[in-house]
Amino acid sequence: MHTEAINTELVLIGGSAGSLQVILEMIKNLNENLNFSIILVLHRKAHSTNILQTLLQQFISTEVVEIDDKTDIKKNKIYIVPADYHLLFENKKTMSLDSSEKMNYSRPSIDVTFKSAAEVYGKTLVGILLSGANADGVEGLSYIKKNKGRVWIQNPETAEVNYMPKHAVEEVKYDLLIKPDNLADYINEL
Repeated sequence: MHTEAINTELVLIGGSAGSLQVILEMIKNLNENLNFSIILVLHRKAHSTNILQTLLQQFISTEVVEIDDKTDIKKNKIYIVPADYHLLFENKKTMSLDSSEKMNYSRPSIDVTFKSAAEVYGKTLVGILLSGANADGVEGLSYIKKNKGRVWIQNPETAEVNYMPKHAVEEVKYDLLIKPDNLADYINEL
């Protein structure tokens, strides 16, 4: 299992219904010293508590951080986009939060974050789309590909809710079709 040797600066993971179990499995099997950041863009209820951060932190010693406005991006951290905000990248060092209108009925929108990151990170970005029930993320993956980033999609046959990954597979030229049990291995190889 070899991925192309391109320097990776950021891994973005977008998911909705059915993606939490995949993320928990991945977190448990990640290397402890990654040379890049991982950002989770998950559809959550508008007034969710930050219990997700606490839940994930139980399984890994790498710091898990819920993003605040103007959070600095540091290697070897796992960031979570807070409920009810879009995430934008000002540059490779700073992220900002935005409360503009929902996209695809979602805030955070996977598309908004994927597009913003693609403009800043280009070929050093890996965008991953997991299980979900709407089309959010598909347009963002296309934008990542257009900007020479790498696109990974959960195999729809392994998704609890396959609409999002199935739509992405049909619409986007992807680099890798992943399964929940090999996602961490692929990330660790980056």
